[in-house]
Amino acid sequence: MRSFEYWLAPSRSDWITNDNLGHGPAASCRSSPNERDVMSVDDLQDPARSEGKSRKAAFAAFSGAFIEWYDFYLYGIASALVFPQLFFADADASVSLMASFGAFAAGFIARPIGALLFGHFGDRHGRKTMLIITVLIMGVCTLLMGLVPTYESIGWWAPAALITLRIVQGLGIGGEFGGGALVALENAPSRKRGLMGSFHQLGTPMGLLVSTGVFSLVQLLPESSFLAWGWRIPFLLSGVFLVFALFLRSSLPETEVFRKRKTQEPARHIPLMSLLREQPGYLLLGLGARMADAVTFNVINVFGIAYATSTLGLSQQMMLTGFVMSAAVQVFLTPLIGMFSDRVGRRPVYMAGIVVCAIGGLAYFPLLSTGEAWVVWPTIIVVQAVGTGLMFTIQGTFFAEMFSTRVRYTSLGMIYQGSALLGGAPTPLIAAALASAFAGSYWGPALYLFAMTLVSLACVIAITETYRSEL
Repeated sequence: MRSFEYWLAPSRSDWITNDNLGHGPAASCRSSPNERDVMSVDDLQDPARSEGKSRKAAFAAFSGAFIEWYDFYLYGIASALVFPQLFFADADASVSLMASFGAFAAGFIARPIGALLFGHFGDRHGRKTMLIITVLIMGVCTLLMGLVPTYESIGWWAPAALITLRIVQGLGIGGEFGGGALVALENAPSRKRGLMGSFHQLGTPMGLLVSTGVFSLVQLLPESSFLAWGWRIPFLLSGVFLVFALFLRSSLPETEVFRKRKTQEPARHIPLMSLLREQPGYLLLGLGARMADAVTFNVINVFGIAYATSTLGLSQQMMLTGFVMSAAVQVFLTPLIGMFSDRVGRRPVYMAGIVVCAIGGLAYFPLLSTGEAWVVWPTIIVVQAVGTGLMFTIQGTFFAEMFSTRVRYTSLGMIYQGSALLGGAPTPLIAAALASAFAGSYWGPALYLFAMTLVSLACVIAITETYRSEL
């Protein structure tokens, strides 16, 4: 029976570069034989040291991802249930909701800018410092959102302050995904990248679980107390999580892969230009591949909660409980999905998630319209925990393996935040507009979701398998 150390230590059969896999766009990103030899010897000589470093990096990556997604889900829920009344109350209900979703989308505009900014310095100077800065920006902005006075107190200064904080927060979030994913992956043994990368992605269901759970608890307050001060409690809790994340990340060393690459060749002056010159095809394919995940989540969660409560007549508590249950299931599934992708490859796992979202997206609102909890909750779990989970769990790993070290931070940030801007930010608005155009029917948003899954499926089919490639 093979020992645990065997699975931690990368095998010689795994030293396959992107070029050997037939990745045309990666032709100029060949790793040198010396680099591969040094990495394999280090891991084989001291597997316990490698394991400890990998675990520490995985927890540090998780901490930032947790804050990112706690903030994201919290703002999304508040955009549907609180902000229309408290910050955009100078209009009728439908216009207030559209204005609130518009503010939700504003944060996405800054994300690609943050991805470029932090990706540039992360690829040139290292991952660690960028990770500390991004988590500070995210946590402080969410904390301040919980202190902003409402429209009733200061008029239009209230939504202006909210939107400003949302945009600044978007800068930090834009740089978080690439750095967080890489600190886990670049410290991971080659045969365990899917598993170790999943710990970074574990921040997603944990962020959803905690944010939705906390929001559900404060909703138990009398409505007057909830609207007066109760909704602020989940935002203020971000300060506690920020201290925890800073403690973990401040003691983290620079990633081994980056340090070795830096000693072998100078950093690119402008990593983005190198990326566009050397691997533009994979950048576009990565953007397209992530559209299914970005669109599905925002249709079923951000738009879906508002539509289910206002049009289908479901209670807010039923919807929030469903997403809490789904997040709990996804916490369990995430490391299993990562391990499975280490065995069978990234593409089969990712395509399975697309198929689940395509079918589940068409059935989602018809099943929700039954109004029965025993139907609604499993529907949310299948589409969110299983469908998007199969994709999101391995995104950082899958996309990182497509690019070279010198542009990897920039690449991940551009793919993730670019797709968030194109597929995430406008989706609640598009879904609301389509529902209105279809006379209040859910088929418009459902068909839009289905079309985006087809785009992603075509892109993943065009990407060569990466799970045996060497970072």
